[in-house]
Amino acid sequence: MTGYAARVTDSIDPYLIPALDGVAYGLLLFVAASGLVLCFGVANILNLAHGTLYAVGAYTVSALADGGWGSLLLALAVGVLAGAGAGGLLAGLLAPVARRDHLTQALLTFGVALAGGALLVAAFGPDSLPVRIPAVLEGTVEVAGHRYAAYRLGFIAVAAVIAVLLALVVTRTRAGMLVRAAVDDPEMVASLGVNPARIRIGVLCTAGALAGAAGVLGAPIIGPAPTTADTVLLLSLVVVVLGGLGSVRGTLLAALAVGEIQTLGVALAPTVAPFLLFAAMAAVLAIRARGLPARRLRLRWGGTT
Repeated sequence: MTGYAARVTDSIDPYLIPALDGVAYGLLLFVAASGLVLCFGVANILNLAHGTLYAVGAYTVSALADGGWGSLLLALAVGVLAGAGAGGLLAGLLAPVARRDHLTQALLTFGVALAGGALLVAAFGPDSLPVRIPAVLEGTVEVAGHRYAAYRLGFIAVAAVIAVLLALVVTRTRAGMLVRAAVDDPEMVASLGVNPARIRIGVLCTAGALAGAAGVLGAPIIGPAPTTADTVLLLSLVVVVLGGLGSVRGTLLAALAVGEIQTLGVALAPTVAPFLLFAAMAAVLAIRARGLPARRLRLRWGGTT
């Protein structure tokens, strides 16, 4: 290795672990925010209760996981089912206002979020709760000469699989075709004998399942606490705004960018790190307002903004 290459490696080396943390954090935000993209991009519903669905999954794994693989898988199954069920319940509550303005939807879902948060605190208490994972995942593995948390590395792999599967479902399956058609032309879908309302319910259940899965898998990173729902909702909204409404690929790229800004920002510029994320969001919004025309939502791998 030349002297220049060695200097470059030495300058990058201290930030390798924060960069990996940023990937894990970003993929967690993607899995959580993808449900929000489905809600708004397909069902045209602004769901401010989305963070609460994540919290349901996080509290589920805290309550059920005892450090064994079986209990972790059980918690994942229960969290996914609970999230999907909550999404279906939310679809029923939203049915009377599904075609009304987003302010009405926001008020209703915000009320659901407040009620859900109060129920979770009443059931589990006002303190942050621990999450027990299998012992092998509590250790570390060597990555490029550094020790890195095994669970976070495993989460990166699982979240990457979820991202690929979501993209394939949206772009390659009949269900994805119907979902995208319902976004573009709901009248045409109805004329084919498919009820757009059922698609909306299915999308909200799927979004809830994704949020529940994110809560279970991400609990060791963003654990169950009274502020968890608010934190996840805020970051998910930031990711959706940066990535573009209805764009799965844009959401993924934006989530990874947010993850790196959050983690590398603390490592590189800790004094201004809390402001970097919102500065980036303001810059993106300013650029879009000046240079990009508004276009209709399309749920696809590329999407539109």
